[in-house]
Amino acid sequence: MLVVTLAFAAVGFALLVVALMTGSVVWAWGCIVVCVAGAVLLLVSALAGKKAAVVPRQPASGVPGERGPAADTGATPGSDEPD
Repeated sequence: MLVVTLAFAAVGFALLVVALMTGSVVWAWGCIVVCVAGAVLLLVSALAGKKAAVVPRQPASGVPGERGPAADTGATPGSDEPD
């Protein structure tokens, strides 16, 4: 999403240059619209990233149904016999 925001900024800058070269207000308004859309997209991306960072992750051993370290070694907990 940040790449799209960067593309909006580049298009907005190009529209600004065109508006300054031609002296047309229409190009300037196009620049403003594109820049506002990019700013909104950047804000949405930042808020989504902050929301994802706030959610705590559970450790792998605390997730029900997931295999623990004993399953990786081939031994069962409490068993001292080799396989």
